[in-house]
Amino acid sequence: MTPSQATATHPPDTAPNATATHPVFAAQVLEGLSAQPKRIPSTWFYDHRGSELFEQITTLDEYYLTRSETALLRGLHAEFSSLPAGAAVIEFGSGSSRKTPLLLDALRTPASYTAIDISGDFLRQSVRGLQLRYPRLDVHALEADFSAPLQWPPALAAAVQRQPRIGFFPGSTIGNFTPEQAVRFLHGAAVFLGPGAQLLVGVDGTQNKARLLPAYDDARGVTAAFNRNLLTRINRELGADFNPQAFRHVARFDAVHSRVEMHLMSPAPQTVHLLGQRFQFDAAETLHTENSYKYPAMMFQRLARSAGWTPQKHWLAADADVALHLLQC
Repeated sequence: MTPSQATATHPPDTAPNATATHPVFAAQVLEGLSAQPKRIPSTWFYDHRGSELFEQITTLDEYYLTRSETALLRGLHAEFSSLPAGAAVIEFGSGSSRKTPLLLDALRTPASYTAIDISGDFLRQSVRGLQLRYPRLDVHALEADFSAPLQWPPALAAAVQRQPRIGFFPGSTIGNFTPEQAVRFLHGAAVFLGPGAQLLVGVDGTQNKARLLPAYDDARGVTAAFNRNLLTRINRELGADFNPQAFRHVARFDAVHSRVEMHLMSPAPQTVHLLGQRFQFDAAETLHTENSYKYPAMMFQRLARSAGWTPQKHWLAADADVALHLLQC
């Protein structure tokens, strides 16, 4: 079906228990499709397939961020060795945990590692790999939305609270939050990690449009597939009848707000059914799926201070405006 012919053809409500099985997902999708402009939180990108596609994105030539941050982490081995020994390492949005060994190998005898991610299957797969690599390390998985308030499972809380705590939030994932949301996340991380904790945060401050846009709209179309997979997930889990191929992936740079936006644009009018409701897309109307804010160092440090953290130091990559910030609670 070509975009000009795009209409819903699957019967609506093929997942009648979706609101009971996925209540938050259903509520946020319904709310977002009813809004003007339409939007869905980027949190829902990361089902198992979405997590796989994102890992592919991080290996693309255009996606400078992973290469720059990885090189930066490798070069900070000596700096990290001065962090507290016997620490509990807690990673927010751990994904594949591919960068995690760069921190664990540099620390002095870390006591434990806890990976937090919303994609349970992908999280457990990554944790199994780390358990094999670090058989003497106490490794845990916490399936949760790290953007929401977090609580320690009782079995972990007592042990972690006795250890120095080092939070790890690489990948410039902080950029997926608006400035207000970033402050809320950082404040929540401070509460979760507790007084005296430290937090390492990867932050992208790139402002060059010529470099930014290819990173979010690659030539191979992997980012486009990642974006459309959100619609596939909504179909599968909520019984919607989106035709993902009837939407065009769009990446834009908003210099005023210092952010890259990702959208799914409907080239022609079409109607989508979801949980007993109809949603009309006009020609050229978009569904806003992600923001990636780009925070230069001074801007990020202001956010951190307003959330109760004290910036200690930061390091810049040699080849890009990618930074790693060390904060103290």
